[in-house]
Amino acid sequence: MFGASSPLARVAAAGEGWHEKGMKPRHPKLESAFALVRAGRVGEGLELVRALAAEDEPEALFTLAEIYWCGGPVAKDVVRGRQLFRRAAEAGHPLARHGHTNLLASGLVGERDWPGALARLREEARSDSARAQALRLVERMDLTADGDPASLPAADRLSERPEVTLFHQAFSDAECDFLTAMAEPGYRPTMVDDGTGRYVRDPVRTSDGFTFHWLIEDPAIHALNRRLAALTGTTSEQGEPLQLLRYRPGQQYRPHMDWDSLGNARILTALAYLNEDYDGGETLFVRTGLKVKGRKGDALIFRSQAPDGGPDLLSEHAGLPVTRGIKFLASRWIHESRYED
Repeated sequence: MFGASSPLARVAAAGEGWHEKGMKPRHPKLESAFALVRAGRVGEGLELVRALAAEDEPEALFTLAEIYWCGGPVAKDVVRGRQLFRRAAEAGHPLARHGHTNLLASGLVGERDWPGALARLREEARSDSARAQALRLVERMDLTADGDPASLPAADRLSERPEVTLFHQAFSDAECDFLTAMAEPGYRPTMVDDGTGRYVRDPVRTSDGFTFHWLIEDPAIHALNRRLAALTGTTSEQGEPLQLLRYRPGQQYRPHMDWDSLGNARILTALAYLNEDYDGGETLFVRTGLKVKGRKGDALIFRSQAPDGGPDLLSEHAGLPVTRGIKFLASRWIHESRYED
């Protein structure tokens, strides 16, 4: 059965509100499919979507792509999902076009074609202001032909244990502003499962967050992720999706460890400070007393894995409460090997 967050169930529940502005009226058979889902006849609804997708109907292809990408009524299959996003893009679905470009830039679960992604981005920028902004940002970056940083900023080693390094001006002011603006409409309170299946506000991290998941990781954001990878001596594929965190006065991240042992350990953390016009909010390593407050654009990299492969207890850290203003932070957790969600 579809879960509450599965793509087809979301579409069926949202009705016309989910239909993208500027698109043609929804196909009557697709409306019928969503009506079947709302009535609990999920299998029949899915078969109608499949039939329309076979006819290259754009929104049906996009819906089916999301279903395979996320899993739920069918086994999760991101490779097939990506193929369907490409077909939906070729059929003219606007969100699928952007998603296909983004996946070409990152190479996630398929071909990576950085020059091809940029060519597509230039075309999309003609009619979309957000894509134009991303393109302008990429064009200002000092990149290799493959989208990697051509040079890296100066660094200060702040601590050997835990291993902590501060890179000065790793992100430009424009890059910081781009990230905060892109995340602004989507911040949500950080939630956790309370053990009963009910989601409640996280008592450890009280900030609001937004995740640039793979489909919305545009070429500009991907280039920034590749820069963070270069700063950490890893590959971009080892990182989780970039998170944006917003801390209002009183919000904090209480002492915690980033390392985990779930088969592909989290070994490094990259934090980029996106503004500096706030008080409080320092990053504190609680067992050593090291306290860091980067300036706008600085990146703090620290290792949470000890030399023996286990957790480095000295990497326990906290984001202290903000006392004035709003703190914006980009965060990326990095694993031992390729990260797969």
